[in-house]
Amino acid sequence: MKFPDLSMSNPIRLRDLIRQIRSAKTAAEERAVVQKECAYIRDSFRDEDNTWRCRNVAKLLYVSLLGYPAHFGQLECLKLIASTRFTDKRIGYLGAMLLLDERQDIHVLITNSLKNDLNHSNQYIAGLALCALGSICSPEMSRDLGGEVEKLMKSSNPYLKKKAVLCAVRIIRKVPEQFDVFQNSIRSLLSEKNHGVLLTATALIIEMCKQNSQALQIFRKLVPNLVRILKNLIMSGYSPEHDVSGISDPFLQVHLLRLMRILGRNDIEASETMNDILAQVSTNTENSKNVGNAILYETVLTIMDIKSESGLRVLAVNILGRFLLNNDKNIRYVALNTLLRVVHADHNAVQRHRATIVECLKDADVSIKRRAMELCFALINSNNIRTMITEMLTFLGTCEPEFKADCTSNMFLAMERFSPSKRWHVDQMIKVLTTAGNSVRDDIVSSLIGIISSAPDLHGYTAYQLFKIIRNDITQQPLVQVALWTLGEFGDLFVSEQYQHTDDQENIQVSEEEIVNILEKILNWSISTVITREYAINALMKLSTRFPSCSDQIQSVMTVYACNMNLELQTRAVEYTALFTKHNPIRSSIVQRMPVLVSTQTSNTNNEETTYEQEDSSSTNGISSVTQNEPVEDLFKILDEPSHTNGSNNLNSHNNIFDLLNSDDQQINTSSTPLEDILFDDNLPKSQSNNNFTSSIPSMNVIDKNGLCVTFQFEKQDQLLLIHLQATNSTQTPIKNFTFKAAVPKTFTLELLPPTSTTIPSNNTGDIRQIIKISNPNKEKLRMRIKINYSYNDSQMNDEAELNSFPQQCYN
Repeated sequence: MKFPDLSMSNPIRLRDLIRQIRSAKTAAEERAVVQKECAYIRDSFRDEDNTWRCRNVAKLLYVSLLGYPAHFGQLECLKLIASTRFTDKRIGYLGAMLLLDERQDIHVLITNSLKNDLNHSNQYIAGLALCALGSICSPEMSRDLGGEVEKLMKSSNPYLKKKAVLCAVRIIRKVPEQFDVFQNSIRSLLSEKNHGVLLTATALIIEMCKQNSQALQIFRKLVPNLVRILKNLIMSGYSPEHDVSGISDPFLQVHLLRLMRILGRNDIEASETMNDILAQVSTNTENSKNVGNAILYETVLTIMDIKSESGLRVLAVNILGRFLLNNDKNIRYVALNTLLRVVHADHNAVQRHRATIVECLKDADVSIKRRAMELCFALINSNNIRTMITEMLTFLGTCEPEFKADCTSNMFLAMERFSPSKRWHVDQMIKVLTTAGNSVRDDIVSSLIGIISSAPDLHGYTAYQLFKIIRNDITQQPLVQVALWTLGEFGDLFVSEQYQHTDDQENIQVSEEEIVNILEKILNWSISTVITREYAINALMKLSTRFPSCSDQIQSVMTVYACNMNLELQTRAVEYTALFTKHNPIRSSIVQRMPVLVSTQTSNTNNEETTYEQEDSSSTNGISSVTQNEPVEDLFKILDEPSHTNGSNNLNSHNNIFDLLNSDDQQINTSSTPLEDILFDDNLPKSQSNNNFTSSIPSMNVIDKNGLCVTFQFEKQDQLLLIHLQATNSTQTPIKNFTFKAAVPKTFTLELLPPTSTTIPSNNTGDIRQIIKISNPNKEKLRMRIKINYSYNDSQMNDEAELNSFPQQCYN
């Protein structure tokens, strides 16, 4: 291609340069065009060519947008800004915003020009200066020019006033102490009739409230003004200038609702002032179009976040219920996500929409399906446990593989908390394992084993039910592992019929040889995992004394596996073979039935003294478990498994738990971080909803490792200590299946509320929030052990920490 002669006196126009660059067929051709033009522009700058400086800088800005270096044009931008011509100033300020930033010293040279132009009689030149200042201002610039901006905020010209307010937003963000400069102008801004000024004023107040706790108290006095403005908007007639799909200025309405949410949080008087207008917005806003839905969504968030009336909360939940019926997938997702955040604020109101939520489990969109699943588990209680588990079993049978592990774990935790009977619990868990197949986490296997062990009346029944399943199907490894353990312990009970049959039970005859053959088949099956084989070889050894007629067959199996290539199986087989020969007299005592494991399920009638209390956040129901008389060495074993150890272990001294808390394996650091955006329950302490509460207690950085950062922020509420947990993820990959577990000494009472999610988005674009409530009646020093599990890049990760350096104010 031919390029024009760049040595001509008149430079090419910007449109011609754009046309040449776009016509380049390769990257090399494009670079050639850009390099030649940049060379010409450099020569022109060097020759102080004032005639074409504006055109050359404009071309240079386009080249900069393409990614080519254009820093050599910075000084030329300053020269254009100093020009008296408006066209030069426009290109100069645009170049300053694109090529300069506060990290470059050269931007300080623009301060005087900005000050002069801010006081210019031409509103458009003053507007250019305000835009540039808002884009590139540094803390020093903000302090120097804040007074000039404040003067323009009092201007009678709405065009300048709204630009000045937006510039003030940027200044407050950079230098929060400039709040004193602008606060006196706020009240007059809210009396403006121009919607642009009102919109920018609300943005400024929101930013001030975020940056300065003092502003929150000051601006709460303006709530009646905000209510008046919002009422005028919804009651005003048709206005072509502000109408959007039949709604008057939805952008201003949304900003007003957000500001009211911030001002009404934890303030009863302000909330009462807002109740009526929020009810009007909820009932009068048209919901047939997205514009109305956006306003209704903000209204719901405001209602649920302030101290609103119970009837108003029900109305807000009903709005979300209508969202669930919308054909738009985005609106349904927003509704589910919001219901998940507010379900604990009004559980009964959300329950009324349970049928619609369950229907969302059938949605083809996986995002909607996941949110619906999490919300279903949050709705489970003792009254609907049977119905909901049936629904979730249906979902488990049809859902995608990535849902099965989470669904199974949450079903187990829900049944552990609300199960009406042990037998129903065992029956349903067997159905869950059968339906989920191999998509079951290891902790579910050990937990179910603990439940079976702690129900002596069901030992024979459970062994019988599991045998019927694995007799026909041994492909489901988790189910097979539970069956192997159960048959090894209690297989003799149903063979000898030492349990009560029910009328609806299929009556089959099972011989000892049949059970042993099934176990040997599983042990020898090439598809069985190593863990399954370990369960099988242990079960066979257990049955060697319970089934004397099969002892020789079992001994021969052990002899064969004494030469197995797997070291664990080989070791076990060698040891078990020795029990048949050299140590045969003690074999029966070695393989006797395990003592009944102590149940960890909390019930309403369980008031026995406990060694400590621990909570697991892996369920959206905040399911808790209390463990009795456990040795402190097994604390994290307890945290891993809801059912554990046997009742024969006794704790000599309750104070021994502090031996674990005093270990040196973890260190913590303290720092101060804000915690925002937590919705709360009307029945819970105020601070549970506090997005921007202030506390005199320093915050604590609990874990900051591999991109995962977990912080605690504290708040005292009567006799309770509320710990606001926030988990963020700075890596490029989302963190999934996040669970938080905690244990405290027995003198404390710990309650862990459900987390907002189990997934932490990447690049700090979101977080998980959770509230821990601790009662400390004896005013003792708080100590805590925590464990965090999560999935990262399909790998299971865990972090443990010992927290014994809580701020002094936490227990005073």
